[in-house]
Amino acid sequence: MEGWVNMANDVMSKIDDTYAEAFSGIYCRALVTADDDETLTRAAYDATSTPGTVIGRVEGGIESWVSPEHTPDGRKGALLQFWYNSDDLDKFEVELSYRIRQDILVKPFTSLFDASYQPEGYIGTMKQVGHCGDGYEWEEEIYGRQMIVVPIAIPDFKIERQLGYSTGIMGANFWYMCGDKEAVLDGGREALQAIRQVEGVITPFDICSAASKPETNYPWIGPTTNHPYCPSLSSLLQDESQVPPGVNYIPEIVINGRNLEAVQEAMKVGIEVLLEYESVLGVSAGNYGGKLGQYNIQLKGLFE
Repeated sequence: MEGWVNMANDVMSKIDDTYAEAFSGIYCRALVTADDDETLTRAAYDATSTPGTVIGRVEGGIESWVSPEHTPDGRKGALLQFWYNSDDLDKFEVELSYRIRQDILVKPFTSLFDASYQPEGYIGTMKQVGHCGDGYEWEEEIYGRQMIVVPIAIPDFKIERQLGYSTGIMGANFWYMCGDKEAVLDGGREALQAIRQVEGVITPFDICSAASKPETNYPWIGPTTNHPYCPSLSSLLQDESQVPPGVNYIPEIVINGRNLEAVQEAMKVGIEVLLEYESVLGVSAGNYGGKLGQYNIQLKGLFE
C-alpha cells in the first residue's frame, strides 16, 4: 500500500496545478460507410482533416471504426464528429456540407447516416447536399431510414435526410512536457489509442505541435503561437519563458466530447499513459484566465 501511495504521489508531482479551459460547441455525429477499407479510410480522414473552428470553419475527428454488423447497410463504417464553436446553425449547415460534398460524396460507393445521441434538433441535408443532384435527386426509404439519393457518375451517393445536432464541450486539452522526440510521438500515439477507447470523444488535432493564444500581433491570422511555451525562444525570452528546465518539446492534445464526464475521462486516460514515459517530465494545460470558456477542468482533480 505504501508503495502505491508513493507512486501516486510521484505521478501527482508531475501534474501542474492548473486547469484546461473548454467551451461549448455544437456537433453532428454521423456514420460514413463504404465498400472497401481504403475508400472508407480516405473518406473518414479527408472529411475530418482540417481543425478549423478558430478560423470560422467546421472541425472534426474520427470517434471509432464500426464493423459491418453495426451499420445500417451492412458495410464497414466510421463514426465521425463534426464541430462548430457557435450556435449559428445556418453557418454550421453550410460548413458541414463542404466536408460532406468535397470529402465523402466524391468517394466511390459511400453513404452517410445520422448517428446522433438524443439530438437537440436536426439539420436537413437536401438544401446543401441533396441538391448536388441538380434537381434529379430523390428521397427513398432505404435500410429503414429516410434517405436522399444523389445521382452521380458512380451511382449513387446516399445520405440520411436529417442529421441530428447536440451541444457538447470543445477545446479541452493537456500539454505534455517532453525531453526527447520519442516521447512526443510514441507517447502521444499511445495516449491517443487510450483516448479512443472513451466513447463520445474525438481528438481533432491528434498530436498538435502549435499551442496558441488568443491575443496576437496579427489579428487577421487569428490565434498565434503561445510564445512563452516555445522551447526555441527560451534564451530570447529569458524570465518570460515558461518552458521548464530539460523540456525540449511541448505537444498538445485537444479533446472535444459529448459531455463533461467523457471529456474528463479522456483527459485522464491520456495523461496516465504519458506519465509512464520517463522523458515526459510533466503535464500542464492551456487556459486564458477563464476568458475563453465556461469549463475549467482541473488537472489534479481528474485523479482525485
